[in-house]
Amino acid sequence: MTTLFIQTDRTPLTVNFPAIVKMTQTQFYEFCQANQELRIERTAQGKVIIMPPAFSDTGNRNFNIAVQLGVWTEQNGTGIGFDSSAGFTLPNGATRSPDASWIKLASWNALTAPEQAAFAPICPDFAIELRSATDTLISLQTKMQEYIDNGASLGWLIDRKNRQVYIYRPDRSAEVLEQPELVIGDPELPGFVLKMAKIW
Repeated sequence: MTTLFIQTDRTPLTVNFPAIVKMTQTQFYEFCQANQELRIERTAQGKVIIMPPAFSDTGNRNFNIAVQLGVWTEQNGTGIGFDSSAGFTLPNGATRSPDASWIKLASWNALTAPEQAAFAPICPDFAIELRSATDTLISLQTKMQEYIDNGASLGWLIDRKNRQVYIYRPDRSAEVLEQPELVIGDPELPGFVLKMAKIW
């Protein structure tokens, strides 16, 4: 059975499709193609999560994150960046869409053109999630750990509500920054500095 969780405010709405045991990757891709106006993710267990569009203020802050990451990406030249509309199929089978992400160029170029054109079977090397008013902290913390467990070398969870930034790296506990003015990507992203003034 395929289960859909439709995020409405803070309470997910569950919709069951008893005729479908579990969507294949192809079926999930076709489902997303047929519902392009929705932001859709899938857990490693096959649960499909449909989220509402971001509120305008969150969208503006996501944009400011993507701009800063994009400028650094162009200057650095060792990888490519993605905004919140990009979906990736992680090694555990989940399909996730970080608010912003970055992948080393060598890893991206190792994928085939069809893989790049779909939900690329790769975990970003770096992922950012920005907590919106409808996100629970625990759900985003779980997602950030999933990125790390699936190959990311760095992850940032930005909690605007509490003005905290959680820094995730493999084989260590998350580090919490309190009201930082800057968040520094070294050594994984040498020279990348996220200025928080337009993010808070």
